[in-house]
Amino acid sequence: MASDYTVGDLVAEFLAACGVSTVFGIASVHNIPMLDGIGRRNTIRFMMARGELGGAHMADGYARVSRGLGVILSSTGPGAANTIGGLIEARFAGSPVLHITGLTSTKFADRAMGPVHDPYNQLGMMGSVCKAAYRIRSAQNALGVLTQAAVQALTPPMGPVSVEVPIDLQRTKLDRPAMLDNFVLPLPPPRVPTAPELDELAARVIAAKRPLLWLGNGAKNAGRAAARLLDMGFGMVTSFNGRATVPEDHPQNLGGLTGSGMPTVTDFYQTVDLCLVVGCRVRGHETNDFNVRLPDNLIQIDAEPEANGRTYASNYFVCGDAAATLDALVSRIEGKLKVASDYVEEFKQLKRNAQRAFIDTLGAYGTFSEQLRKVMPRDAIWARDVTQSNTTWGNRVFPLNAPNQNVYPVGAGIGQGLCLGIGAAAAAGDRKTVVMTGDGGFFLNVGELWTAVQENLDMTVIVMNDRGYGVIKRIQDATAQGRRYYADLDSPDLEKLAGLSDIPYFRVSHADTFGDTVAKALAIKGLTMVEVDMTAVGEFPAYFPFNQKPAG
Repeated sequence: MASDYTVGDLVAEFLAACGVSTVFGIASVHNIPMLDGIGRRNTIRFMMARGELGGAHMADGYARVSRGLGVILSSTGPGAANTIGGLIEARFAGSPVLHITGLTSTKFADRAMGPVHDPYNQLGMMGSVCKAAYRIRSAQNALGVLTQAAVQALTPPMGPVSVEVPIDLQRTKLDRPAMLDNFVLPLPPPRVPTAPELDELAARVIAAKRPLLWLGNGAKNAGRAAARLLDMGFGMVTSFNGRATVPEDHPQNLGGLTGSGMPTVTDFYQTVDLCLVVGCRVRGHETNDFNVRLPDNLIQIDAEPEANGRTYASNYFVCGDAAATLDALVSRIEGKLKVASDYVEEFKQLKRNAQRAFIDTLGAYGTFSEQLRKVMPRDAIWARDVTQSNTTWGNRVFPLNAPNQNVYPVGAGIGQGLCLGIGAAAAAGDRKTVVMTGDGGFFLNVGELWTAVQENLDMTVIVMNDRGYGVIKRIQDATAQGRRYYADLDSPDLEKLAGLSDIPYFRVSHADTFGDTVAKALAIKGLTMVEVDMTAVGEFPAYFPFNQKPAG
């Protein structure tokens, strides 16, 4: 008796076997067999994005919160091309996203014959933005290719991987692979450094009297060991993407105040005698294109060998998993590290002074972080777009409590926050998701608001509305002598927009009512919207580094 099991069914069953519970995308002529397999099994929730770009960002947001595989399923050609911006962001963020796309029939592929959606070198296009790109070339190698792609996405440094599945192969029948009964992805074990490497690392750390820990995205699983190092006297700072590995209300965790344009912080770095960088690129975005001078004695731990010296030169490099390496380090230095007697208190004072100095630049918006933290649930997801508010208090002084609460455009692309937040909300379970976006970014992908409506997501969307591109205006002030061209926007009335789908709407017109107004929105289960009328509250003032006088 012939099997009715197809490659489309295999794709659906493979995803479920990988623990995927939600997939994002759009139905199309070139992916119907795979979606049919998902729909008939009814074990995976398929969230219908309004565009593949939004769906790719949703898969990314989902991966960041779930700490598992995010999946975007697209059509071929234009559909696959529409995912590119989302996959680039996933690559920036180190998010394990699996992009599965259709393809024209095998006999037409790569021949420029012009069937529907026929792309030119789609595999090359996807490979240029992803960690890797694969094509399934036969029914018998489908499971192997899918497995390799998922493993690569989930192997540090994590990132997006794309797989093409030609439409004729999606319909091809085959015997169901028996290995799917007890399927486990063959992920490589994390590397634990050798004893000599760890001994040398420990010796260098023990010699320090004023040590600083700098954590990035690659250290998100190392919170326990990082907290122990703080107990021993380390100070701590993080990249924006590595935030809350240790809860940010810890007095020795400076969080995202990395020092760009802040002499209070950068001067302190010169008193530090060891900077231990773990799972972090120390990238230009957070160091003013590497103009922040770090401590001279820099030691680096990273799972990726290529990270050694990629940005700042290191005096010693250890290739290893962040959690495994720091756990081994803690056991070696316990009771042996003797920090300077005044260092811990100095670091606590640094945090107090730096936060105060930063907040003091924000004028009427200086209280927004404290107001929101008081009313927002401690476990809520904090998703943001690129706005002046996120560039300032959202990224740097709003305290978070766990790494997977932190969702924002690592590549600083505008318009991504709403879609990232939708994906985050899909993975959040009973937790509330709060999205903060500017009006410019919000209207770039406003259609995806109805994805959140249709999926009954528990989200509060805060739109910081200054009727323009506020971040661009600030950069123009600093680099174009204040000439503000092409940065003002006319946009629909947000209250009327919310009314189209009966979304509860609230407006903030005075700075001191921000927290109370957001609290009213948070109290409602489901999708709500808060508009902050920045023309009423006041123009956002210059902030670090834009508030600094030019040298000379």
